[in-house]
Amino acid sequence: MSSETKLFIIKIGGNVIDNEESLRSFLHSLAGLKEKFILIHGGGKVATEISKGLGIEAQMVDGRRITDAETLKIVTMVYGGLINKKVVSRLQALGTNAIGLTGADANIILADQRPVKNGIDYGFVGDVKRVNGEILASLLTAGLQPVIAPLSHDGQGNILNTNADTIASTIAVAMSEHFETHLVYCFELKGVLSDINDKESVISRIDPVRYDALKADGVIAKGMIPKMDNSFDAIQAGVKSVIICHAEDISDIINTGASKGTRLNA
Repeated sequence: MSSETKLFIIKIGGNVIDNEESLRSFLHSLAGLKEKFILIHGGGKVATEISKGLGIEAQMVDGRRITDAETLKIVTMVYGGLINKKVVSRLQALGTNAIGLTGADANIILADQRPVKNGIDYGFVGDVKRVNGEILASLLTAGLQPVIAPLSHDGQGNILNTNADTIASTIAVAMSEHFETHLVYCFELKGVLSDINDKESVISRIDPVRYDALKADGVIAKGMIPKMDNSFDAIQAGVKSVIICHAEDISDIINTGASKGTRLNA
């Protein structure tokens, strides 16, 4: 397929997964997209709630889940099973021929288990090593829309819990060899805000120079920094653009080219 064909790598945050009405609206918009897409979904709070019900308390460090052997069983069932198949079945009902996958399926995402660093052992957490873009391209060419859970594998028979933002950016880079690829992060805000207390203060465009200034001023901080770093790395590696937007705006942005959300450019 021509590299001029557009492909959107869309990552949906757990906050939309958690809200039934938001998820229904988002999937309806997704099913109406005119362009090809790959959806990467987060896990939401479901895994944490099920863990509590089983008497397993979630352990977090800097917003990242510690994945011990018991937690791995839960996130595999919830991310790769419950959430993934719910999203796929609902897209099928909307006329979109979706296929649900984890990184282990067809060897799509190979990862290394994260080493212990600074005394922190994240357990069965994967750092992406390679994405099999050829397989994903063949699925798209066959008319399938991949829906990917945030799980990878190490090639030694082990599933690894893997950050969904990272999976999205690395898949976008891999797919840029086959398509004109755009990376879209959808969540509950309208974009990157200049004032966190003003939900309308969306910064429309950010380049590397402005990004450095926004970090220095503390406008962009904490969990948004690794997302932005990954985004600019993806652009440098061949991704056409990165858009951070409200989940409700995905249809307007892709189908009509509306200038909503925040666009990152080199």
